[in-house]
Amino acid sequence: METDTIINSLVKRFKEIRMHSEEICKPLEIEDYVVQPIVDVSPPKWHLGHTTWFFETFILIAYDPSYEVFDPQYNFVFNSYYETIGARVIRTDRGNLSRPSVSDVYRYRKYVDEKMADFLNSDHINGSIVILLELGLNHEQQHQELLMTDIKYILGHNPLFPVYKNKCEKENKIAAEKTMLRFLEGIYEVGFEGSGFCFDNELTRHKVYLNDFEISNRLVTNADYLEFMEAGGYEDFRYWHADGWSWVKENNIKSPLYWHKIDDQWMHYTLNGSKEIDPEEELCHISFYEASAYASWKEMRLPTEQEWEVASPHFEWGKRWEWTNSAYLPYPGFKKEPGAVGEYNGKFMINQMFLRGASVATPHGHSRNTYRNFFQPELKWQFTGIRLAK
Repeated sequence: METDTIINSLVKRFKEIRMHSEEICKPLEIEDYVVQPIVDVSPPKWHLGHTTWFFETFILIAYDPSYEVFDPQYNFVFNSYYETIGARVIRTDRGNLSRPSVSDVYRYRKYVDEKMADFLNSDHINGSIVILLELGLNHEQQHQELLMTDIKYILGHNPLFPVYKNKCEKENKIAAEKTMLRFLEGIYEVGFEGSGFCFDNELTRHKVYLNDFEISNRLVTNADYLEFMEAGGYEDFRYWHADGWSWVKENNIKSPLYWHKIDDQWMHYTLNGSKEIDPEEELCHISFYEASAYASWKEMRLPTEQEWEVASPHFEWGKRWEWTNSAYLPYPGFKKEPGAVGEYNGKFMINQMFLRGASVATPHGHSRNTYRNFFQPELKWQFTGIRLAK
């Protein structure tokens, strides 16, 4: 009976999560589905196909003996980075995929969803499949956040600054007075524990020694960052890592992503269209290089991921992915799973920095304070922000 309850709950979540991906895309025009302005941004159509391919490949093809593949070419089209699964379209070419059409991709989703519904109500279900299904659902939620960030980049680089959806990014401001929270040196435990889902890079829970540290209870605001900009922060090499300073000069970086100075007024693109900068709103779309330079200018630093996790129960988080000063490395005892699933996280543990928390684009139920997000230090198309420490 307990197994039936778990499966029924997963079937319900499967339907809800799959539907939410399509809800995200409803405001789009057909032309919006295929745009790929930069390598890091995938066309919305590709996200819809890739998340479907995941269920088809890892569950239906692997475990349902009666399953017939929707289209054999889709493995080449929608495989992202799984070397174990075979050849694939290179990432930079995803925007060249005028075919399969958007309607073809939606037919693909419908076909796989129907086959998954039949399979989940069959006698083939076992513990291993339930684990894969849970991974697939969380994988789709990751792509829902990527859908939001990629759609914003696509529309935010359209010269018309089109509105995606009204009232999409409205946020409640934090009213708490800004202060530094102090934590004493000692041994703390970090990492996931419990019976719920986590990604493999959150394991295993272990002890760490931390020196005394302080961390802000609030994120850096637009007004805070404007002070850095007006003080010449982008023109002074002293605050920047060498790589960051080269990045600033080579790319002529002068402000956070989506900021534009128009008629002596700072504006920024939001999913509601172009708006004036709100000084009290939490800063968004900032790279690690910029976050670190700002912290240096303030004669402070970014927290380590261990400090962030230990302190997180004592402040509000979840509006911005918060850069930490920790490189993406495995926890003690980390072990890659065999086969393609083992490619999910472990092979990316190089040349990337950790972010902690969640953002306004993170789907409901997909955040926890042990979540270890990671990106290259120059990237800022995610909803990223800054929390200071010392």
